[in-house]
Amino acid sequence: MPKKKRKKRFLPRILKWIGIALFFFVILSVLQVALLRFINPPFTVISAWERIRDMGSGKQAASIKEWRPLNEIAPHMRKAVLAGEDQRFLSHNGFDFTEINEAMRDMVSRKGFRGASTISMQTARTVFLWPARSLWRKILEAYYTVLVEIFWTKERILEIYLNTVDWGKGIMGAEAASRAYFHISSARVSRRQAALLAAILPSPHRWSPTNPNPYVLKRQRRILRDINKMPLVSNGN
Repeated sequence: MPKKKRKKRFLPRILKWIGIALFFFVILSVLQVALLRFINPPFTVISAWERIRDMGSGKQAASIKEWRPLNEIAPHMRKAVLAGEDQRFLSHNGFDFTEINEAMRDMVSRKGFRGASTISMQTARTVFLWPARSLWRKILEAYYTVLVEIFWTKERILEIYLNTVDWGKGIMGAEAASRAYFHISSARVSRRQAALLAAILPSPHRWSPTNPNPYVLKRQRRILRDINKMPLVSNGN
């Protein structure tokens, strides 16, 4: 059989199997996201990835130790995170195009690079995707962000974010962070403590809320200034 004919027959088979794989991926990912609207995730893909990577090394991987419903996390904490990470959280549909445009202008004018990830994007990335940066991960992050915004309420997105976000070495979520840094429950965090915790979120492995550098203190002041402008996202309201 001529090579050209074999190639013509082989290509439709490849496309067929790619189509089948994509179909099952979409079905499984939709079920995955829809299920987590009602069930708290027992772990995140990133935490599982880190646990496998560090197996046998003696390092302690972060894990979800104690889930806190949204209304049991201090209002100061909820507002501070919005002030520091995503001030238009309630008004966007997963992608803050205002912030994206500003970040692009900063890059063009060489003012430096800054992230434009929303809380929805960060939650999708943490819960469903691996940590290594790549084009494919960015594409999947956008895809999962759309699913999260479709199937979860804003309250659910913030609740899962606050329970799964990386807050330092071996520290996952608001409850673990409050206890590790201030030795209190996340329900009792003060306004200033909440602002410090939110201030280190962009780089929790480099910065500390208990030994803040000048830049962290600057971020804390900005968050304290903006915190009263933030809505109180609360289940049942």
